[in-house]
Amino acid sequence: MKVANLLVAFALLALASSFVTAYDPSPLQDFCVGINDADAAVLVNGKLCKNPSFATIDDFTYSGFDVRGNTSNQLRAHVNLITADLMPGLNTLGVSLARIDFEPNGGLNPPHYHPRGSEVLLVLEGTLYAGFVTSNPDHRLFAKILKAGDFIAFPFGLVHFQMNVGKTPAVAIAALTSQNPGVNTIANAIFGASWPINPEVLTTAFHLDKNLVEDLQTQNWVNPS
Repeated sequence: MKVANLLVAFALLALASSFVTAYDPSPLQDFCVGINDADAAVLVNGKLCKNPSFATIDDFTYSGFDVRGNTSNQLRAHVNLITADLMPGLNTLGVSLARIDFEPNGGLNPPHYHPRGSEVLLVLEGTLYAGFVTSNPDHRLFAKILKAGDFIAFPFGLVHFQMNVGKTPAVAIAALTSQNPGVNTIANAIFGASWPINPEVLTTAFHLDKNLVEDLQTQNWVNPS
């Protein structure tokens, strides 16, 4: 019985470890400011970190969220995502922040998902149509018109989007549960892949004409950043 209990304990530990690795590592000290200089760093939680004695308030602050992003692109939107790469003090804290600007009448943050984080989005100005779609097999759409002061949660790994349906510019702030949540924009990944996906794959998957697929693959797919 003791051996059986030990095996069960090991199995549970392995299962728990698999869940833990799906998220940012928890810090084992107050902070771990990321740094690229190996000669001036200590190793904590498997990452190079600045010596805590040399950390400053500048490692934990960022200026510029009041500045409107450049929305002169085909999506007419701009995302300014602040991760641990831009704000080193976020390293191991498991959070990041984004400002999203939308032009009136259709500025779009297109369907995408974050492979490493959930998201909450707060509308500061304007009117957004925002929502997410559940995974297989249901593909349920949860969507709503949001106005200033409203916020929405996008569950981990689900496809979501926001579009400005108002006649004035819109601004939203998003918080994500990872220091580097990643972004995978659906259309860009499918039609803008490098090297291109075999058109026959996309023709069958999307029920599209092959000529249309090939035309889409030649277009310039941009990210709203």
